[in-house]
Amino acid sequence: MILITREELRDKLIMGEAVTLVEALPEKYWRDSHLPGALQMDYTEVAYKAHELLPDMGATIVVYCASIECQNSSKAVRTLEDLGYINVHEYSEGKQDWLEAGLPVVGSLN
Repeated sequence: MILITREELRDKLIMGEAVTLVEALPEKYWRDSHLPGALQMDYTEVAYKAHELLPDMGATIVVYCASIECQNSSKAVRTLEDLGYINVHEYSEGKQDWLEAGLPVVGSLN
């Protein structure tokens, strides 16, 4: 598992790097707000949705959840690695950290 900081993630997005964001929370929370461009895949769904939503096993994937206390992203990352994905990062501080930094989100909490 590779950890990524808010600054590293923000810089990748600003530079237009190919990064697939995955929010590992239930859809309700994704609808409330999510990082721009993030896909929704609850950690419990990763095993059977990953190949459909993430067809490139070598793509840069960044998984996040609610906060540092939330373990959903860690669980999702482990599952993706077990499935054979080779470039998976965890933004363990998650959506709370992103919002506290005043960075943009998509959803009804804007």
